[in-house]
Amino acid sequence: MALSALRVLVVEDHGFQRRVALRLLAECGIEGVLEAADGTSALALLERQAQPPDVVLVDLDMPGMDGIEFIGHVAQRRLARAVALVSALDPALLNTVQTMARAYGLFVLGSVEKPLTGDKLQAVLAKYEERQAEAGEDEAIEVSGEDMRAALAAGEVVPWFQPQVEFGNGKAIGIEALARWRRADGHVVLPRHFIPVIERHGLAEALTEAMLVQACQWKRQWDDAGMRLRLSVNVSPATLHDPAAADHYQRLVQELGVDPADVVLEITESLVMADAARGLGVLARLRLKGFGLSIDDFGTGYSSLAQLSQVPFTELKIDQGFVTDAHAQPRKRAVVEASLDLARKLGLETVAEGVETTDDWQMLAALGCDAAQGFLVSPAVPGEELVATIGRWRRPN
Repeated sequence: MALSALRVLVVEDHGFQRRVALRLLAECGIEGVLEAADGTSALALLERQAQPPDVVLVDLDMPGMDGIEFIGHVAQRRLARAVALVSALDPALLNTVQTMARAYGLFVLGSVEKPLTGDKLQAVLAKYEERQAEAGEDEAIEVSGEDMRAALAAGEVVPWFQPQVEFGNGKAIGIEALARWRRADGHVVLPRHFIPVIERHGLAEALTEAMLVQACQWKRQWDDAGMRLRLSVNVSPATLHDPAAADHYQRLVQELGVDPADVVLEITESLVMADAARGLGVLARLRLKGFGLSIDDFGTGYSSLAQLSQVPFTELKIDQGFVTDAHAQPRKRAVVEASLDLARKLGLETVAEGVETTDDWQMLAALGCDAAQGFLVSPAVPGEELVATIGRWRRPN
């Protein structure tokens, strides 16, 4: 979607600031602009719209209904497609509000510090365009358990691969296998639409095995071509309740010509093991057989230090929620820095997820992170495109 085609609502109680925002939007060529002086009137305006606006620019510090309460209503009632904060308040508070909005499922473009300028406005609105381009035809679809059972049986759920590169020299050292549903009509469905269905219908183990088998087949092709890459695959929590899982996975990868030492199994930090003793036993045996173990989305769960102290992890992945804009947000940077320091002391490799800008890259490189994964390097691509994708990659200066 072109910037000029956006429909934008400005919610700002200060008349002068509101007029500045309207003028800057007009200078960007945006004609579909609405305005409101407070949260209550903005909600009433939104409810009268036939279609929700693309973006709501909202000030947080308003009399009556403040911007935080307003955003809660917008998110829960799906009254806008995206929101951006315009405020001069404490960055830590802005980060909390953005996290709240994302937890409601609202797309958050970020925050713009006052005073508003044309450059700041264009930068935040450009994120909406980027999201649209990324989503493409990724419309919400209805997915049933039978749909996914049939898709898995037909081999329609396939791995795409996102490269991981070293900060030190930019060399590609690994890939993460990420599930995509390639339907018979050619449409590719992203995991957010089908993973919850798979988990609800007891198909997670089948998905894990399908990803591991196909990813190892691709890895063997790349190995034979002289491109050796460490392979990361997400593991279903259900797998960790099966005492035979370690033997099964070892046999599976070895039969496909892959050394378990070249495979990293990613365990989500928020994993809750119903049978902790059995789960820890399976993880210990996987490590004994040579598999790497990665604690995924580190910092997003409630048992980070307990997990690290109990499980023989070899790698720590820093969640993109901490990486994004950490160069400009002291609290996020502190979390990233502390995570990297902890990983060094525990002898763990570190991978930062969601690296999207050169600012992200430079900050993480300066803090001593080992590897980057994210859109700055490449989005996930089909296996047949990976060699060319890595060939195009150039390390930022």
